[in-house]
Amino acid sequence: MSHDSTAAPEAATRKLSGRRRKEIVAVLLFSGGPIFESSIPLSVFGIDRQDAGVPRYRLLVCGGEDGPLRTTGGLELSTPHGLEAISRAGTVVVPAWRSITSPPPDDALDALRRAHEEGARIVGLCTGAFVLAAAGLLDGRPATTHWMYAPTLAKRYPSVHVDPRELFVDDGDVLTSAGTAAGIDLCLHIVRTDHGNEAAGALARRLVVPPRRSGGQERYLDRSLPEEIGADPLAEVVAWALEHLHEQFDVETLAARAYMSRRTFDRRFRSLTGSAPLQWLITQRVLQAQRLLETSDYSVDEVAGRCGFRSPVALRGHFRRQLGSSPAAYRAAYRARRPQGERPQDTEAAQGGPGSGMPGHGGHPGQQGQPPASLHPEHPVPPQSRRTAAASAVGSSPAMSASASTASDNGREAYVPSRASLPGQRSAT
Repeated sequence: MSHDSTAAPEAATRKLSGRRRKEIVAVLLFSGGPIFESSIPLSVFGIDRQDAGVPRYRLLVCGGEDGPLRTTGGLELSTPHGLEAISRAGTVVVPAWRSITSPPPDDALDALRRAHEEGARIVGLCTGAFVLAAAGLLDGRPATTHWMYAPTLAKRYPSVHVDPRELFVDDGDVLTSAGTAAGIDLCLHIVRTDHGNEAAGALARRLVVPPRRSGGQERYLDRSLPEEIGADPLAEVVAWALEHLHEQFDVETLAARAYMSRRTFDRRFRSLTGSAPLQWLITQRVLQAQRLLETSDYSVDEVAGRCGFRSPVALRGHFRRQLGSSPAAYRAAYRARRPQGERPQDTEAAQGGPGSGMPGHGGHPGQQGQPPASLHPEHPVPPQSRRTAAASAVGSSPAMSASASTASDNGREAYVPSRASLPGQRSAT
């Protein structure tokens, strides 16, 4: 969960224009949008639950383009309102966008810009962040989206401070969330902001979900595979890579295991995961190093070797680009925040040994183990959300070289470093 206090003074001075009402929520739907994400704000803001102590919102469902709108499973929807109805809303929600590679309609972007200029709160759930970014509403702001699409968002809109680890980011008058269930988290946060903890808690009980979830996307970021990859031949290759991160191998090795040429492998991998295979591989190695720094007493040199980096220098370079600090500084900051008495886990678990819940151990491609009990929503721990608005997006080279010179020659940063040089903890409201 996130709240960026630096935006609060500006947001506090913004007032709704006379024709807009705070209690009116407009949900902007597009053809091709997934039905689940689209239904989240409709359920939260569109059902009268005053009998349970939840204040009522007035919902306007608006079509962002000419209908009927086709959605998941071939369903066709017709919306009762068009873009003109957004002019009455104090909050505008974009629950999803159909494609991270195609531009949204200009008329919809203009409507969102006008709403923001007139003081409306703008919300993007999951891939809805791409619509907000296309409208220029995320420029210079922190934002999040589904971790799988974060590299694409960062590369396409470099002025956005993309943080792929947060469940949601509240930047005052512009809010974004990660995928699917995180949309519920953000909608509950909006109710909590508008009407207090009691109202949000009552709504959470009706929805049978936790009123707050601790932590962020980090519990899923490196343990999950995109849904589309489960039945794809690449699933086995990805699972093998995750299981053998401690070994030195390159993208050519993965392409060979997939029985594909490098060019074909790059194209297939990018279409399934949203990122280049080299970028993904380096990110996974850094995430493995992050786990070892948090859960073991290995030296930085040992961590580098156990994560497949050819040298500690390579680890430090990629680690700093992705997390904004050196490995040693990260470990020191992490341990300073841990509750007293908490000790590193045994190294077998840290490396993904039996019972660790890491992919590739005792499961099939596309399956994931359960996160540790301390990370489960029903076992809350102090949030350890890190301001990791920087991650490397190293360009595709013939082979992965985990050296500082290779990173310099072939790479460019996908994530823009956020305001803190060390991973920090944002306070949740």
